[in-house]
Amino acid sequence: MFPLGDDDSTRRSTPFVTYALIAINVVVFLLELQNGDEFIRQWSFVPARFAADPAGNLVTIFTAMFMHGSWMHLGGNMLYLWIFGDNVEDNFGHAKYLFFYLLAGIAATFAQYLIMPDANIPNLGASGAIAGVLGAYLLMFPQGRVNVLMRGGVVAVPAIIVLGLWFALQLFSSVGSIADTSGTEGGGVAFMAHVGGFVAGFLMAFLFRSGGGTNPRISA
Repeated sequence: MFPLGDDDSTRRSTPFVTYALIAINVVVFLLELQNGDEFIRQWSFVPARFAADPAGNLVTIFTAMFMHGSWMHLGGNMLYLWIFGDNVEDNFGHAKYLFFYLLAGIAATFAQYLIMPDANIPNLGASGAIAGVLGAYLLMFPQGRVNVLMRGGVVAVPAIIVLGLWFALQLFSSVGSIADTSGTEGGGVAFMAHVGGFVAGFLMAFLFRSGGGTNPRISA
């Protein structure tokens, strides 16, 4: 199932933070294209480098959240952020949503770091922070209708199905990646960051949400 959009008719505010995050991610990716591998290496999160010098590499926890490995990586992440971020921001409020997003990204980074602390591979991408947004969305809007592309066309599916399947895929993939002992030397997808971000976002939503997010008829 490929998500295309949803019903934003109940949204009460303009998601300025979500739009700004999308813009920043695009600008940073253009900087990556312009400055090459050295720029990516300098500003991405490298577990082994962080372990050797946490203070000197602290900033990379944040900068890596806005970097991507390809146009497809960027496009997929921004699509999910655009679809699911606006109603989470609407419920939390702009400032709390930004704080939440960054915390989810930090949690995702360290979830991956804990299983691969000696890896020299640059970790980059907004996927972990966006996974946190998905976790919050699932808690607050489980019955929200998400338009997805399937073989039979575009179908409106409850968010609990769309995001539940997404999380299950990340969880099973993370188990497989942990079992692959060669993963510390080869590139790939940081599935544990997705799992960590999603779980962190789901749990933090209990603290960040306002009462309106408990209405099962609200769609995002």
